[in-house]
Amino acid sequence: MTQAPTRKRGGGGAARRAERTAVRIEAAKYITRNIPDFEVLTEEALEIIEANAETVLEEIGVNFVENPEALKRWKEAGADVSGERVRLPKGLARKLCATAPSKFVQHARNPERDVEIGGRNLVLAPVYGPPFVRDAAGGRRYATMEDFRNFVKLGYMSKWLHHSGGTVCEPTDVAVNKRHLDMLHAHMTLSDKPYMGSVTEPVRARDSVEMSDILFGGLNDRTVMTSLININSPLTFDSTMMGALEVYAAANQACIISPFIVGGAMAPVSVAGTLTQVLAEVLAGVAYSQLIRPGAPVVFGAFVTSIDMNSGAPTFGTPEASQITYGAGQLARRLGLPYRSAGSFCGSKLPDAQAAYETSNSLNAGLLSGVNFMLHSCGWLEGGLVSSYEKFVMDADQLGVLHKLAAGVAIDEDAQAMDAIREVGPGGHYLGCDHTQRNFKEAFWRTSVLDYKPFETWDEEGARDTQTLASQRVKYLLENYRQPQLDPAIAEALSEYVEKKKASMPDAFV
Repeated sequence: MTQAPTRKRGGGGAARRAERTAVRIEAAKYITRNIPDFEVLTEEALEIIEANAETVLEEIGVNFVENPEALKRWKEAGADVSGERVRLPKGLARKLCATAPSKFVQHARNPERDVEIGGRNLVLAPVYGPPFVRDAAGGRRYATMEDFRNFVKLGYMSKWLHHSGGTVCEPTDVAVNKRHLDMLHAHMTLSDKPYMGSVTEPVRARDSVEMSDILFGGLNDRTVMTSLININSPLTFDSTMMGALEVYAAANQACIISPFIVGGAMAPVSVAGTLTQVLAEVLAGVAYSQLIRPGAPVVFGAFVTSIDMNSGAPTFGTPEASQITYGAGQLARRLGLPYRSAGSFCGSKLPDAQAAYETSNSLNAGLLSGVNFMLHSCGWLEGGLVSSYEKFVMDADQLGVLHKLAAGVAIDEDAQAMDAIREVGPGGHYLGCDHTQRNFKEAFWRTSVLDYKPFETWDEEGARDTQTLASQRVKYLLENYRQPQLDPAIAEALSEYVEKKKASMPDAFV
């Protein structure tokens, strides 16, 4: 969203002020990269990792716990099943993965917000999962449903975000077995961008599909949701996540198969060893989705960080995490699968310099590694425990930088600027030349948060730091939020569905 000019007659200074303060909600199209991917692994390294992953699946295997139907499916597919351990003959997982699409469209209720996940594209979605929120005024506290709705509104109003996300924070004031209904309802009514479905129980995945069916007037095999299916690393697939995957794959909804790895605790301390485990887990998960429904959309996920060997806490924005992000991107491309990784990761407790350094490292690694779907692209704080209001808008602002970098360097006749160089000549300046006048509005990326004023102006305005500026931006966005239109009959049907579902069961907080 920007404060955009609107045409008015007369009025002099008052008219110009009205133009500057008029509100227009903008949403940038998802990124299509015009820059090369950064590749950290040689061909030899890739072949070694791929061969080792196949060995892991064949000799060590993976566990599918408390899921007899999954074990039956694997056995029928040719796997060796012993108890809950599934061992896959070399080549079986890859053969099954071959039916997964290399890219797919996720439809939004506003067709202008549809996104294509895969190929050279990058779709940006906000933070996911924190039970706490933080703002400058109230500090750190448990998240509420009001906070959840606020973050959905901020995501809708943020120009550079393409996706509304999923659990942008965990509203702890609503019963565990009912909160998914309120969260989905918020995404569906407060935003018209794409959204994610619930995965915390298979029945909640079914609720997500049924609510989406109402919103879209019938799914008709369209993909309208992504969902995050985390693997319990190392090498364990639990019945809750797999049950949700089964629901979504059967309905042709997209699943992100994502190992949840803290290097040194849930995977080896070496980059190559971690990548081997990541690949083995993803191969098994993607293959299982194709057992449910060949051709179901699926994403190669890699959520990887390391551990501080002194405190045991996870670390973010580290060089090892970047190396794994780059390497996993290469492995995903060789499989022909869309890739999810990176985000606004940091371990800092506040939106401070540590948060900025670590976030910048992670965001840039995500852009250069070829990520197609970036969950957690804004708002992440304190190792993922906190959704921060200020950091949400700070990060969302910086996502505009990714758009600019991804566009590459233009080299057409206008970009060559030879007319400008001839016009100005030796010793002149370019401020008033024809080329500058034609291009200045779009030539440079512009921040909506950061301060570039002279010191004297900055000092007179209160010497505001970045968190203070971000707080003001949050206030401005929420005050100027405009709810997107929704057919009243659909809105009523969604509300009735939520009310009936919630009334059909007692509250449960575990």
